[in-house]
Amino acid sequence: MAISIYSTLLPFPKLTVSSRKYHPFGGSNPSNLTIPTTSTVTTKALHSKTSDSLTSIITELEKESLNKDDQNQRQEDINTTHHERRLSDVWRELHGQDDWVGLLDPMDPLLRSELIRYGEMAQACYDAFDFDPFSKYCGSCRFVRRSFFPSLGMAHHGYHVSRYLFATSNINLPNFFKKSRWPKVWSKNANWIGYIAVSDDETTARLGRRDISIAWRGTVTRLEWIVDLMDFLKPVSGNKIPCPDPTVKVESGFLDLYTDKDETCRYSTFSAREQILTEIKRLVEEYSGEELSITITGHSLGSALAILSSYDITEMGLNVTADGQVVPVSVLSFSGPRVGNVRFKERLESLGVKVLRVVNVHDVVPKSPGLFFNEHVAPRLMKLAEGLPWSYSHVGVQLELDHKNSPFLKQTSDPVCAHNLEAHLHLLDGYHGKGHRFVLASGRDPALVNKASDFLKDHYLVPPYWRQDENKGMVRSKDGRWIQPERPKLDDHPEDIHHHLKQLGLASDH
Repeated sequence: MAISIYSTLLPFPKLTVSSRKYHPFGGSNPSNLTIPTTSTVTTKALHSKTSDSLTSIITELEKESLNKDDQNQRQEDINTTHHERRLSDVWRELHGQDDWVGLLDPMDPLLRSELIRYGEMAQACYDAFDFDPFSKYCGSCRFVRRSFFPSLGMAHHGYHVSRYLFATSNINLPNFFKKSRWPKVWSKNANWIGYIAVSDDETTARLGRRDISIAWRGTVTRLEWIVDLMDFLKPVSGNKIPCPDPTVKVESGFLDLYTDKDETCRYSTFSAREQILTEIKRLVEEYSGEELSITITGHSLGSALAILSSYDITEMGLNVTADGQVVPVSVLSFSGPRVGNVRFKERLESLGVKVLRVVNVHDVVPKSPGLFFNEHVAPRLMKLAEGLPWSYSHVGVQLELDHKNSPFLKQTSDPVCAHNLEAHLHLLDGYHGKGHRFVLASGRDPALVNKASDFLKDHYLVPPYWRQDENKGMVRSKDGRWIQPERPKLDDHPEDIHHHLKQLGLASDH
């Protein structure tokens, strides 16, 4: 995925970029509201001396552009979040209890902070994924489950991963799945596609509830997966997902990715659906005496899987505890496509799922599929087109951002830039409402935008596609040879999965 700048094999200094601490672009972060996240990377493009000069150049540029009104706006956000409201008191409102009415324009500072936090959990799927076709671990997660967040510099995020998610690559989405070119690989038929994490005790106290979070991996560098879609709706019940209404339909490619499995493969013996349902069931039971929330996030194709899995969890009633308490389920998605028809939208809303979709108005993905028949068409015409296999409707509430409002970004027509998740998080940090000036609220580092794109203006001197593994993952062995090191085996499925499948009535499939 990354582009190597220099091909030398000499060791290089590590560059640590903090996404939420004070940094050269200005601003500081209310530490009691958002959790510091640090991405530690090795770059072959910048030596330490160059990094120091880069910092000073950017600092001067930002001092020139940050006027008094910007400073006042940033301080107003900090004062609001510090003195008026606590996250633990208003989490249900931020979770979509009232469909985010009055929170988006002007932008609520706490909601912005939460959206960025969950967006970073989705971004972690990209940062941890092995995209390199020359790695025998291509298609897997680069870190074992127990060290996932610490390995990404996110130890203070306050979550621990309870399980990884895998899917079979034997379906027609070749631009989503990645495979190694080598004959000896970690798995021939599986890809790592996300994780389930739970907030720790300290974070739970800060959030006001125990948060169960699901993060789905999407697509980061290429958009050809849109072409892979069959653009054909099929009933969700056709893939054994229970639904009382046979007219509730979703895009067939999303449905197959979610429900297919390969019993000859260790990692995809169980479908992503079975992995999700059994783990959510187990966690809701484990923490049944506590206040809970289920928050699902994803970018691009991961957004579609987030919405589909939220429907499945609530349709199966897994968000209802043994004593009848309903656990709120919310989706905070980024740059996602349409998932199903208008009946799917209505069914999802009736189940109480809250969806907030963050989009860039210049991104083509949220406009697909359903190019001609969608929620923007007159209701009477949509009613006539309801039975067509290509009549789609977005769900939930949409928050529109515009990358042309950011003074940091190039005016480019590159669709990959417009779709980039780090760019969306940058735009969120600067968004205060329609017609408001773009001001970075937390000072989140804009250099992160160029982690996997070429979107920042050149005068910031941030190399494009700068995030990469040192020496492409090669290390020196004891005898001085350069080799690909062995990695610990990833956990596949918990031993009690059969027990939970049986209780869910799904054991007959195995």
